[in-house]
Amino acid sequence: MQVPPSCDLTLGLVCEDKAEPGRTRWRMQVDERFLNPAGVLQGGFLGAFCDSAMGAATVTWSRGRKVLTANVEMKVSFLGAVRPGATLVCTAEVVGGGSRVAFAEARVTDGERLVATASSTYVLTPRAGDA
Repeated sequence: MQVPPSCDLTLGLVCEDKAEPGRTRWRMQVDERFLNPAGVLQGGFLGAFCDSAMGAATVTWSRGRKVLTANVEMKVSFLGAVRPGATLVCTAEVVGGGSRVAFAEARVTDGERLVATASSTYVLTPRAGDA
């Protein structure tokens, strides 16, 4: 059994689907603890949501290789305010790459509208003992 990392547990991120290599779908319930002074979800938490989904997609994309994946750059576009209580869904997919890097994109919806998009580059390194 695989235990989610502490960051995912803290933010309440749930991986709903990772069956297709290079694609994942995640869910997040927006909690009042993550709001900014304007009463909407602070962008960093939305970015972390995208990063977890895209990072997991890169691991599934590695086609059976046991790798660690590290985000080396990320761009997030915030397209709409997210209110407390919203249920967000993030779909992420690897759009290209090779043996050492993967390029991923993510889309976040609140059930009615697109609220964010993200793109990122990940470096893949073999896990210790798996080289």
